[in-house]
Amino acid sequence: MTPLVQALRAALGETQVLTAGDLSAWEVDWRKRYRGRALAVARPGSTAEVAAVLRACAAHGAGVVPQGGNTGLVGASVPDASGTQVLLSLARLNRIREIDGANLTLTAEAGCVLQTVQEAAAAQGLLFPLSLAAEGSCTIGGNLATNAGGTQVLRFGNARELCLGLEVVTPDGQIWHGLSGLRKDNTGYALRDLYIGSEGTLGVITAATLKLWPRPAAVTTALASCASLADAVALLELARARLGAGLTGFEVMGEFALALVGQHFPQLRRPLAPNAAAPWTVLLEQSDNESEAHARALFEGLLEAAIDRGCVADAAVAESVAQSHAMWHLRESIPLAQAEEGPNVKHDIALPVSRIPAFVAATDAALLRAFPGVRLVDFGHLGDGNLHYNVQAPLGVAAADFLREHEAAVNTIVYDAVLAHGGSISAEHGIGALRREELVRRKQPLALDLMRAIKTALDPDGRMNPGRVL
Repeated sequence: MTPLVQALRAALGETQVLTAGDLSAWEVDWRKRYRGRALAVARPGSTAEVAAVLRACAAHGAGVVPQGGNTGLVGASVPDASGTQVLLSLARLNRIREIDGANLTLTAEAGCVLQTVQEAAAAQGLLFPLSLAAEGSCTIGGNLATNAGGTQVLRFGNARELCLGLEVVTPDGQIWHGLSGLRKDNTGYALRDLYIGSEGTLGVITAATLKLWPRPAAVTTALASCASLADAVALLELARARLGAGLTGFEVMGEFALALVGQHFPQLRRPLAPNAAAPWTVLLEQSDNESEAHARALFEGLLEAAIDRGCVADAAVAESVAQSHAMWHLRESIPLAQAEEGPNVKHDIALPVSRIPAFVAATDAALLRAFPGVRLVDFGHLGDGNLHYNVQAPLGVAAADFLREHEAAVNTIVYDAVLAHGGSISAEHGIGALRREELVRRKQPLALDLMRAIKTALDPDGRMNPGRVL
C-alpha cells in the first residue's frame, strides 16, 4: 500500500478507497473508447472529505480525475493508463440540501443524479428544466463541469444559465463557499463561470444552487415531417413567432437516424410513416401557462399554418402524456441505436441556425465523395444550432476498422466545414481527451494562451484532470 493510499484511507475509511477488484465502472468511459488504471478510487461522502482527498493528493503530487455519473462522450472523466492518478468519485455527495420556493432555487450536491433533482423540484410544484437522454444516470456536478445542454436550451439555456452559485474545492484542498441564490451579485469576477465548463481541470464542484421555474399548466408535443432542412428552419421561425417563449423544444432527426431506431428497437412506434419526399422529422415541444385546450389550439394552429406554407408535409400532435413520452423516446433512442450499429465518428457541433442547411448539404457531399457509401446520422437540437453530425461506416465495412482508419480524415472534412460556416467543434459534449489536439488546431492562439493562464493560476501544478482540455 502506497503512502497516498494510506492517507486516503485514513481520511475516508478503508471501504471508501478502492484499489483492487473490478474497477471498470470508474476506469472505462461510457463509449468504451478510453480504458485507464487508477492508483485508487476515492469515494468521499462530504465536501470536507473531498477537501481531505485533494490535500492528500497535493502532498503526494498525484493527479486527480473527478467523476460524476461517467456518462461523458469525450474521455474527460476516466484516469489514464499510468496507474498514478486518483479517481475521485462524487457519487456519494448526493443530497438535496435545500429548496427555496420563494426564491425559486434548489441547492444540490454534485453527485445528485439529474433526474433526482428534476423530481425534487416537481414534488414542490416547480420545474428544473435541464433535460437530456442520460438524465437517469448523469449528475449535477458533471452537468455543470461540462456545461451540459440538452433539449430545452432554446428556452432556458445551458447548465451555466441554470446555475446561480457553486461550492468548489480547490486543488490544494481549500473550500470556496459560493452557494449564492442571488440573481444579482456584481462584486468582481464571475468565479462561478470559470468552473462551469472547465471539465474538472480547475477544481472540484461539490454543490450548486440552481434556478427553478413554476411548472407549466400544460406541455404539448408534436412531430412534423419536412422535405428539407431549410423547411425545418422555416418551421422554427414560424414556431418562434407563434409560440414565443412557449417553444421549449425543437429537435431535428434525419431519416437514416430514425431508420436505425426502427432497425434496432422495432417496438418503438413512429407516428409519422417514413416519407422519401420528406426525409427530415422535427419534434416540437410547447409549454403553456393557461390550459391543455389553449396549448393544443396554439399547436394545431401553428402546424396548420406550416402545412399551408409548404414547410411541413405531415404532422401529429400527441394526444396524451404517454404519446408525448413515446415521441421523445424516438429521439432519445438515436444514440442507443447508433451504439448497437457499432462505433462511429461522433461530432457535437454548433452552427448559426441559418447556416445548418448549407453546412449539411456541403459536408454530406464531401464525405460521400471521400468515403462512398458512408452513412450519415444527423440529429440534434436545431432550435439552438447544436447538431449531432455522426458518421457511420458503409454497409459491409467493419465499424471499428472504419473508425480507426478514417476518423482523422472524417474529422478534418467536418471541422473544416464547421469553421467555414462560422461554427464550433464542440457545442455541449466538451473537449476532454478526444478533442484536445483538435482544439489546439482550431482555437485562436490568444484564446488558448488565456485559457492556459487561467489553468496555471488556479492549478499551478497541473494536477487537476491532467491531459484533458489543454
